[in-house]
This record gives sequence, structure tokens and C-alpha cells, in this order.
Amino acid sequence: MQRIIIDMDEVIADPMGDMIEWYRTEHGGEVDWDKMLVGSWLKGFPEEHQTMIQERLMAPGFFRHLTVMEDSVDVLRELNKQYEVFIVSAAMEFPNSLKDKLEWLMDNFPFFSWKQIALTGSKDLVFGDFMIDDHVKNLKGFKGKPYIYTAAHNLEVTGYDRINNWKEAAAIFLK
Repeated sequence: MQRIIIDMDEVIADPMGDMIEWYRTEHGGEVDWDKMLVGSWLKGFPEEHQTMIQERLMAPGFFRHLTVMEDSVDVLRELNKQYEVFIVSAAMEFPNSLKDKLEWLMDNFPFFSWKQIALTGSKDLVFGDFMIDDHVKNLKGFKGKPYIYTAAHNLEVTGYDRINNWKEAAAIFLK
């Protein structure tokens, strides 16, 4: 059975969208989408608020109630029937996210067992036939077929097959 490695943040969960919505509601501010193209959506927030945004990312509970990416539940349920699927998320950068991410995954993707979840510091530890991730740094050393999942910070990235949404992923993997 072929193995698919799937990232969590900006792929099946929407931390950027949730942070932007919180920022608009709580602070009445807007983001600069062009500044997000430099590799981090954090840069899209006004410089004087970036520390506050970073602190919110580090806070317990931020990752617990993220919005689920459209169509991801249905597509991943079907992928899980045809492939060996692992959700691999870099969580060590945000240590408070470990419990939040596990609980979020169990709530929103109950068809995955705990054995299919890897919360790690480096994705260099994983192997598979395919990887879907929004960060080039995670795709570079991957030995299988990498796919970049479209996010604001990677719109200018080239050199990878791109997946824009979960319906496109279904068209690639569910034949």
C-alpha cells in the first residue's frame, strides 16, 4: 500500500485564516497579503503587532479549535481507505500545540488512529511515496513525490506540482 504524508497547518487546518479573523475582530486591523509572500504569513501583520501574533501562536489553545480546510475530511476519509496515510505536523516549534493538535485531529478526523499521527520537530524523519505540505523546507529532502499545497506564503514557489484544494487532491489520488 502506498503511503501519503500530509501536513496539518495550512493544509487541513487553517491557522492563518483563524488568526486573520481574530485580528480583524479584536484589533480592527487588516493584513498585507503581499508581505506574506516572503515565506511567512506572520509578515503580513503590521510590524508592531507581530510579537502579539507570535505570542498568540505560542499560547495554549490556539491550535485546538482551528477551522478545517474545505473538503479535507471527506477526501482524507477516502484516501485512508486506499493509502497508508500519516498526518505529520511540525509541533515542537509551538510546544503548547502538541495536545491541541492531537485533540483537534481526533475530533475532526476520527477515522485516523493515534498511530497515524506524528507530531515532530523535523519532517526529515518521515518517508513515504507522496507528501503534501505547504512549506518547501519540508518537501526538499523528501524522497517520494512532493506536492506543495497552496498557501499565501508559497504562491511564488515553483518547481513543485501544486495542489490548490482538496478537490484537486481527490482528482490526483482517488481514481
